[in-house]
Amino acid sequence: MLPTIHRAADRVVTETAWLTSSHSFSFGDHYDPSNTHHGALLVHNEDVIATGQGFETHPHAETEIITWVLSGSLIHQDSQGNSGVIHPGLAQRTSAGTGIEHSERNDHAESSDPVHLIQMWVTPDEPGRAPSYDQFDITSDLESGTIVPVASGDPAHDSAVRIANSGATLYAVRLNVGRSTAVPAGRFTHLFVTAGAVAVDGQTLGTADALRATDFGGTRITAVADAEVLIWSMSKRLWE
Repeated sequence: MLPTIHRAADRVVTETAWLTSSHSFSFGDHYDPSNTHHGALLVHNEDVIATGQGFETHPHAETEIITWVLSGSLIHQDSQGNSGVIHPGLAQRTSAGTGIEHSERNDHAESSDPVHLIQMWVTPDEPGRAPSYDQFDITSDLESGTIVPVASGDPAHDSAVRIANSGATLYAVRLNVGRSTAVPAGRFTHLFVTAGAVAVDGQTLGTADALRATDFGGTRITAVADAEVLIWSMSKRLWE
């Protein structure tokens, strides 16, 4: 499959009094049978949550949830006793396993601004795992301008946090204008620009634009403005 570009403005959006959520795939009340996932990536939402608001306690099961904060801070608390303040540069994942309840709120005492984040879900290799939580600050790694493995279950890749899908790796890279990096090879690739703009495969992707491809990698992306990019490289599709 040739790479396809998915523009930010074409995403379906859920809006409430406290939330703006832009969905790269079918989500909630927005169902499109032709756009349910890519590889093992099931959910890719860009959320803006108002101050003092958030997702109250709710359940999840059999899902690997990775949260990447772009600005502000998000407080996570769950039924396993885990809690954390998620901020830019922090790799964070929640493995729902057999079932958890958690809340995600923008009510950190030191914050008076909306929190802006990307939340991504992938499927685990096998059901029935115990729930777990992990986070690790990779800010200093990102400052080098090299591509950084954020979350992976692939034994061939070290990463800041581990997920229960052996065929999926999430990378992040921050590029100053004019700098470039190679896209990791993968059977399925999902590339998303969180800030700035990059040139890839003859196309320019701006903020919140995405590229999806199969059997893709080695192509270089070059920042045409200071940019941050999230890249999923996957060897399996959903439930394989």
